[in-house]
Amino acid sequence: MAQEKEKKKFDMGLFARIVSLAAPYKKLFVMTIVLAVTLAPVSMLRPFLISVMVDDYIMFNDMPGLYKMAVVFFIVVCCAVTLRYLMIYYSSLLGQYVIRDLRKNVFNHITSLRLRYFDQTPIGRVTTRTINDVETINTVFTQGLITMVADLLGIFAVIGIMFFTSWKLTLLVLAVFPLLIIAAYIFKEKVKVAFEKVRKELSNMNAFLQERITGMNIIQIFNAEDQEMKKFQKINREYTQANLDAITYYATFFPVVEIINYLALAILVYLGANYVIQDQVSLGALIAFPWYINLLFSPVRMLADKFNTLQMGMVAGDRVFLELDRKEIIADNGYNDVKRLDGKVEFKNVKFSYDGENEILKNLSFVLEAKKTLAIVGSTGSGKTTIINVLARFYEIQEGQVLIDDMDIKTMKLDQVRSKMAVVLQDVFLFQGSVFENITLKDKSIEKEAVLKAAESIGADKYIDALPEGYDYEIMERGANLSMGQRQLISFVRALVMNPDILILDEATSSIDTETEEVIQYAIEKLISKRSSIIIAHRLSTIRNADYIMVMDKGEILEFGNHNELMEDPDGKYRELYDMQFAVEEIVSA
Repeated sequence: MAQEKEKKKFDMGLFARIVSLAAPYKKLFVMTIVLAVTLAPVSMLRPFLISVMVDDYIMFNDMPGLYKMAVVFFIVVCCAVTLRYLMIYYSSLLGQYVIRDLRKNVFNHITSLRLRYFDQTPIGRVTTRTINDVETINTVFTQGLITMVADLLGIFAVIGIMFFTSWKLTLLVLAVFPLLIIAAYIFKEKVKVAFEKVRKELSNMNAFLQERITGMNIIQIFNAEDQEMKKFQKINREYTQANLDAITYYATFFPVVEIINYLALAILVYLGANYVIQDQVSLGALIAFPWYINLLFSPVRMLADKFNTLQMGMVAGDRVFLELDRKEIIADNGYNDVKRLDGKVEFKNVKFSYDGENEILKNLSFVLEAKKTLAIVGSTGSGKTTIINVLARFYEIQEGQVLIDDMDIKTMKLDQVRSKMAVVLQDVFLFQGSVFENITLKDKSIEKEAVLKAAESIGADKYIDALPEGYDYEIMERGANLSMGQRQLISFVRALVMNPDILILDEATSSIDTETEEVIQYAIEKLISKRSSIIIAHRLSTIRNADYIMVMDKGEILEFGNHNELMEDPDGKYRELYDMQFAVEEIVSA
């Protein structure tokens, strides 16, 4: 769809939508247009005044009149310079206001998209849309629309004043004008294609770098640096070549314009001089016309470039609007206003598929009573984490119902559903910032006393206090300067400080050392008695005291009960998993 739009000559609907972004700043937009309209005739007065000064004052040796005209000329130059400065400044200001608002809208929209979108879209591509493409839209206002209006008005104004000054010299200049139009058209078409390729290759490079930098540890562990470098070199070559193609067209076009410019000047000097000798054209007109040629050719030359700038801004706008128009959001049509939850969770005949074809949850039904603990075990791909994803409404189920306190979660407000839950994941994500900011996520409603109390309740305070600056210690991106255990503890405090009604632990203790696990296990035992808890566990020894244990396989429930009940079945899956893990732990400890 986007590619088809890029092939269109000019999409007026898209153009109108981009221009509508300036609607909140109508006064500023109108001001820049007025400045552009005023600038055109004022700029044309300068060569006209030169011709008048030569013909009416210098030729008659009228020095007092010449001094007066010089003052007028100086005032006109000052006005032209001032108008151009104001037009450039206010058009740039307008562009910055527009993209500031657009960036905010794009970010807000992206944060509302369902996780399936991020599963399918490279992060580097999303970054390109949010930063590079939005910035390119800025050129529609700063270098495209308004400056093109000024240039077009300038062309008509200069042709008009040229005819007024001397129609004969004007016809001489316009004789080569078609050559300039043809050259500008060819340049515009070639550069448009080159710029589209530049944008495409830039998006590919951003996506490649984002993925490789994020997974750098895997690249180094498997000694794949050379292999990835070759891939990057290929992408880098293609991006460089796309830029070189655009540079080649620029390097060709501008000298061609210069040749046409000098050709017009040569014709003007040769034939114009004869007209002056024959007294058909004034000397002042002949002196002014080289300036007219520059005022005529320069806007045409720049229009071709600015039209491409406008087109690239529209291509970028099309891509940004494509993201804004995505309907891949979780519908928030809830009407139940819930302050607190008891925490009863029920799945009724739930069917779910990520891709719409392969079912991950197959007619799943179970009940977790309020203030009870459910442990979910099973092999990889059995649907354990998927249960959490649909419970938190990261994804929508295809069939069945998910109930909390006997209310369908679709009838609850989305932010309330998630605010009543706290999730601790195995793969902890920390943001660049202080420990305190990572715990509160910069939520100003959370006071420091609450954070200190949560950390103390699970014994995490001594680990945080041991950091160089305690809660003010600056964490690097993704927590690179912390151990896995420290990161996990911070994420656990982050969850606890919310005082959730439903606590979810997704293999939260599988990647930490034994000492840290004992701290967290103590906290778990202390907290699950106060709220409903769902624990996805890898180490079965940590869930022996759970009220319910649900064994899953390929999206279905194989067994459901407590530890003792499940261990009574010698042929049961849970008994098999437990005995196998216990045997492995004995071998390791030995």
